[in-house]
Amino acid sequence: MQPGQDNPNCCAVILAGGLNTRMDGRNKAFLEVGGQTILARLIDTLQPIFPQILLVTRSPEQYENVPLRVVRDLYSVRSSLTGIHAGLTHADTEYALMVPCDAPFLRPQLIRLLLGEIDADTDAVVPRIKGYYEPLCAIYAKRCLAPITSQLDRGLYKITRFFDLIRLKVVPEERIQKVDPDMISFLNVNTPEALKTILDMDP
Repeated sequence: MQPGQDNPNCCAVILAGGLNTRMDGRNKAFLEVGGQTILARLIDTLQPIFPQILLVTRSPEQYENVPLRVVRDLYSVRSSLTGIHAGLTHADTEYALMVPCDAPFLRPQLIRLLLGEIDADTDAVVPRIKGYYEPLCAIYAKRCLAPITSQLDRGLYKITRFFDLIRLKVVPEERIQKVDPDMISFLNVNTPEALKTILDMDP
């Protein structure tokens, strides 16, 4: 499948740097849902939309057969914020959509909603559901690298901590529900129990 061009200035970054401890050490990216690995499902969703897909990991040898550009975290500390930092650093585009490697039901309609909010006056586009940000299904500009780097250098790893320093555009729940009524884009396979629940679904 040829890569998409919905916005040639935005790539997609799959964050796969976790230890998978709550999944008994099993790599969540390679768990199967609906006869496909979660990673394959994500690639199928992202490829028609983005000109480039990166995968950030601390174990690139696990992804040697994956048809993506695989890049390493640049900080030794393992956190989602270091993954965002690595994704933005390696991206060839000005913006990058960050998604976790364990989200099997990510909806293209949601992605396109977020892409439609990109403009020159916005540094990040972030959904907010039930009063909470969803920073791992969000778009960030390379301009975010400076505040992220400053925060990481101080040993602060909560993603939302730098939001006050950037021009943030929030996408509210009511708009998200119009394109993803059941919010299944945000379901993650974090535990064996979550995997069982997701395998019982038929979205």
